[in-house]
Amino acid sequence: MKPSPDMLPGTVDLLVLRTLTRGPLHGYGIAQRLKQLSEDVLQVGESSLYPALQRLLLDGYVKAAWGASENNRRARYYTLTPAGHRHLAAERKAFERIVGAIRLVLDTA
Repeated sequence: MKPSPDMLPGTVDLLVLRTLTRGPLHGYGIAQRLKQLSEDVLQVGESSLYPALQRLLLDGYVKAAWGASENNRRARYYTLTPAGHRHLAAERKAFERIVGAIRLVLDTA
């Protein structure tokens, strides 16, 4: 299943930031971790993942460094910055508020 075009704006960024709280990962590792944690529901493709990583880099929420992957290939590893931790906390709070509002509508409509 590919990411839904109906996914709330900023959701991929939020999920990437949350994934990086466990430590540095390369792009493929981030995609695999999201797939694993969501029990194969969320499969973020390159066309969504790499633009999100670029935005997060430009905003200073992640930093990147080149290293060797598990199969000894050159890979860019992403790490959450202190600003990224703060941004994640704020975005998670906003996301929970939206989800709560949607639940209210679904439960009372």
